[in-house]
Amino acid sequence: MSNVDAQELAKFSELAHRWWDPESEFRPLHQINPLRLEWIDALAGLAGKRVLDVGCGGGILAEAMARRAAHVTGIDLAAKPLGVARLHALEAGVGNLDYREIATEALAVAVPGTFDVVTCMEMLEHVPDPSAVVRACSALVKPGGWVFFSTLNRNPKSFLFAILGAEYLLRLLPRGTHEYARFIRPSELSRWARDCGLSAQDSRGMAYNPVTRRYSLSADTSVNYLVACRMAA
Repeated sequence: MSNVDAQELAKFSELAHRWWDPESEFRPLHQINPLRLEWIDALAGLAGKRVLDVGCGGGILAEAMARRAAHVTGIDLAAKPLGVARLHALEAGVGNLDYREIATEALAVAVPGTFDVVTCMEMLEHVPDPSAVVRACSALVKPGGWVFFSTLNRNPKSFLFAILGAEYLLRLLPRGTHEYARFIRPSELSRWARDCGLSAQDSRGMAYNPVTRRYSLSADTSVNYLVACRMAA
């Protein structure tokens, strides 16, 4: 429990009841979810795989992966979003999905080398020590397995777009959702991954068009970006 920010947990817990409202503060997650799901599935092939979703929150990605016939475990340290995730999965009839309130590092000690695929999306920038989460994810994946990360780059453009633009001008996210100092450069994330035996296989940027109000994957990783890594077999 040392690698957790209580204020971050409280922030997302207060909004837990709105997690599955596609017009709520979580609208961006609903909009980008099909994009990241297709990208993950194309690389790792989710059907029949044992998958871990780290920092699953209300379960938007976890449930989508379970619908692709993966056997999914979602973990988070915020109890209220997990309760929402469990209830939504029950109402939707998604059975191959389990949610647990446990730290990534603790799960890595308990069941190392268990999962074919590990996803950690929009979570690293919300914890005090993101490198520890990367290490735990690498410990949890099987040899030859895939680990997917997404986070925010740290540069003037990302400050302008992800904070000033998204939170203050376009109001895509509540103010205070992100803290610029916690953004992570791709070089930093790649170094942490290499140190854990992971090799980067692919990367994508996430672009937003304010006119069409649609997201798309792109080659520009200067703001939001995703990285696909693989553990040596």
